[in-house]
Amino acid sequence: MTKRAAVLCGAAVVVAGMLTSVPADASAPRTADTAQAAKLTWKKCGNPKYPTLQCASVTVPLDYTDPHRQQITLALSRVPHTAKTYQGPLLVNPGGPGGSGLTLAGFVASSLPKAVAAQYDVIGFDPRGVGKSEPALNCTPGYFNPVRPDSVPGTPALERANLTRVVSFARSCATKYARVLSYIDTISAARDMDAIRQSLGAEKVNYFGYSYGTYLGAVYAKLFPQRVRRLVLDSIVDPTGVWYDDNIQQDYAFNDRHLAFLAWVAKHDATYRLGTDPARVEAKWYAMRAALAKNPAMKKVGASELEDTFVPGGYYNGYWPFLAEAFAAYVNDKNPGPLAEVHKSFGAVDASGENGYSVYASVQCRDASWPRDWGQWHKDTWAVYKKAPFMAWSNAWYNAPCLFMPTAPLRPVNLANDALPPTLLFQATDDAATPYRGGVTVHHLLRGSSLVVEQGGGNHGITLSGNACLDKYLAAYLTDGTVPHGRGEVDAVCRKLPDPEPLSAKTASAGSRGSTLHGLLGFRG
Repeated sequence: MTKRAAVLCGAAVVVAGMLTSVPADASAPRTADTAQAAKLTWKKCGNPKYPTLQCASVTVPLDYTDPHRQQITLALSRVPHTAKTYQGPLLVNPGGPGGSGLTLAGFVASSLPKAVAAQYDVIGFDPRGVGKSEPALNCTPGYFNPVRPDSVPGTPALERANLTRVVSFARSCATKYARVLSYIDTISAARDMDAIRQSLGAEKVNYFGYSYGTYLGAVYAKLFPQRVRRLVLDSIVDPTGVWYDDNIQQDYAFNDRHLAFLAWVAKHDATYRLGTDPARVEAKWYAMRAALAKNPAMKKVGASELEDTFVPGGYYNGYWPFLAEAFAAYVNDKNPGPLAEVHKSFGAVDASGENGYSVYASVQCRDASWPRDWGQWHKDTWAVYKKAPFMAWSNAWYNAPCLFMPTAPLRPVNLANDALPPTLLFQATDDAATPYRGGVTVHHLLRGSSLVVEQGGGNHGITLSGNACLDKYLAAYLTDGTVPHGRGEVDAVCRKLPDPEPLSAKTASAGSRGSTLHGLLGFRG
C-alpha cells in the first residue's frame, strides 16, 4: 500500500466508524417456513403499449425467520393467459439488483410468439425495496447529480472526495432504512418469489430472468427446487464471484466492449471523421475525457458523467450510432450539445434510477463479504486500470459503499443443483456485464441444463431482441419443455446479429430510439 493510500484508508476507517450500526443475522434464513400469502386482487393498469396489463400487490414478511412481525408490500403485474392450454405463471425479472419488473411482463408477453405467451400468466414484480413495492429505498436523492468528482483519483483530493461521497451514501442508507436494510438481499427476494407463487395459487412456477435475474432465479431454484417447472436464464451471473470479483471481471469485459465500439467508429470513418485507426480513435476519446474533466460539457457532462454515458454502449450496440455522433460532434465540431443530449438519454439518473441504485448497493453489500480495507480496493483498482481503464474506477466507486454498509454479510448460495427439470441458459460470448464464463459455470452447476450461445455477440440480454435463432429455442422450451442437446460444453450456437449502421438523416433522436428490452434491463446488473 502506498503512503497516500494508507492515509486515505485511515481516514475512511475513521469515517466508517461513525456509521449507525444495523443488527443483522449473517446466516441464511431457512427455506421451509415461507409465510402463507393472501389471495391477489387484480386491477387494470394497462398503457397504450401494454394494454392488457393488470396490477396487484401482496404482503410478505420483512424477516422470514420471524414472519409474523413487520410486513412489507410487493407490487405485481400480470398479462393473463388467453389460451385454453394453461401452463401456469411465468415470473419475469430484468436484473439489477434493483430493476423494476412491472413493465417487463408486458414486454415479454408481447415479444413471445402469441401462441406461446397465451399459455402463461406472465407475472412481473418489483422486488423488495424497488419501485412500487413498499418501502421503496432512496438512500441519497441527487447522488448522481452532475458534475461529480472525476472517478479516476489522480490526486489525493479526488480520492478523498470520492470516498466522502460513498461514505455519505452508506451512512444515509443506514440511517434512513435501519429497520429494513438487513433484509434487502437475494435470499429474501427469492423467498418473496415463493410467497408470490403461493398468492397465485400455483403449485409450481416458471421463471425467466435476465442478468442479475439469473442469479435470483438460480437462488430460488436452489431453495425451492420442487417448485420450479421451467427455468430460463439469459446473460448469466457467475455465482463464484459474487460480488467483488464479478465486478473486477466486468471491468476487463467492458473495456473490451468499449474497444469494439471504438473499432466500429473507425470502420465508419466516412461518417464520423475520427480516423480509421482504432488506436487513434481511442486516443481521441480519452482526450475528450480529459477535456471534460477540466470543462464539463454544458456544465452537465464531466469525466464521470462521460463514463456513465458510454457504459450503456457496452450493454447494447444499438446505442453506438448515437454515442458516435455525440463523440464526433464534440471532437470535430467543438459542439457539446449532442453529448449533453445522449447523457440525458443514457447516462442521467432520475428518481427511479436512484431507487434502483439504492437497492443494488443494499443487495450486493448484504449478499456477500466485501474487502473492508480501502487499501485493497485502491491496489486492485489501479492494477485493473493499467490494463482496462475504461470503467475500472467508475465501477469501483459504484460499489464502494459496500466498504461501509453496516449490515453483516451473508454467505453466497452454492447453486449446484441436481433436482431441477431441464433448464435453458442463454449467453453471448462477448457479453460485458455478465462475462461468458458465468454462463459456462452455471451450466455445469445446474445438472441437465442446456446452454445456447450467441457466438461473437456482445449485447446483454439477448433473447427477444431480434435474434430469431435464439428466440426459436426459447419458444420451443416454453411450448413443451424442449431443450437442445449438444456433445460438448455448448448445446447450441447462434450467430450474432450484424452490428448497427450509422444513423441516417431521417433517424430519430437518441431519446426516442433504442431497444425496449435494454431500457427495461437498466445497467450494471
